[in-house]
Amino acid sequence: MKLGIVFPHHEIGTDPGAIKAYAIGAEELGADHMLIYDHVLGADPNRPGGWRGPYDKDVAFHEPFTVFSFMAALTTRIEFATCVLILPQRQTALVAKQAAELAILSGNRFRLGIGTGWNEVEYEALAVPFAARGRRQTEQVHVLRQLWSSESLTYAGEYHRITQAGILPRPRQDIPIWFGGIAPALLKRCATLGDGWFPLGGPNEASANALRQIKSHREAAGLPWRGFGVQAQAQYRGGNPDRWRIHASRWRDLGCTHLAIATHNAGNGTVDAHLAAAGEFFEAVREPTTA
Repeated sequence: MKLGIVFPHHEIGTDPGAIKAYAIGAEELGADHMLIYDHVLGADPNRPGGWRGPYDKDVAFHEPFTVFSFMAALTTRIEFATCVLILPQRQTALVAKQAAELAILSGNRFRLGIGTGWNEVEYEALAVPFAARGRRQTEQVHVLRQLWSSESLTYAGEYHRITQAGILPRPRQDIPIWFGGIAPALLKRCATLGDGWFPLGGPNEASANALRQIKSHREAAGLPWRGFGVQAQAQYRGGNPDRWRIHASRWRDLGCTHLAIATHNAGNGTVDAHLAAAGEFFEAVREPTTA
């Protein structure tokens, strides 16, 4: 199981030097991958009708493609993954272009994690219907893969129309697409269209049941389970080495391939503190190597 780190989006600040130090430090720490969360807009709680949600306008989210491109120039080994990019609220051809460029500049160290999101405020501002986001996501995945592989594409779907056009440069190899979510329709999309899954919860029965559903859908579609990834997360806050080891062991038992530690919301006020916290987690859960 590969170990990674979650970019502390709201606590890292906007100093380029701090973000540089974090990227280099995460790689030196031995993190295999880095996850980044995504939101374009936050709602103002004082808007008409009020607002309640996990995030609002006062929570900072750095733009994933920009930050990862910056980090790619500073590192050589660590992999980058969006967790998750809210794909349906974005223009598909533009995402294809951005993802291709990041894959090229990072030396194929990028996984595109996608989700449908929950914040209607963002969809409204980006002029995309909220209700159709699941169907739009399905079509987007087909369009992305064809744009990445085709010199010239003609496509006519429910949400996209492309007439003999293409992107250049294109990625030198396939960009993995992983899905986040747990709704039954999402699990089927993930199984039949995806290269991996981002669980929303812990290593519990709900996650085990979701994995059984994904496996069943892949088997029905004639797709192999080997090579399909599972990216889980752990929390530094409220944990200790024993709890982290038990949590990681349970994920391993479920077949998890990647596990990243989130160090935000735990009082880590500096880059060094975030990296030190991640180091504690790695030391606790890393499996011993054999000679």
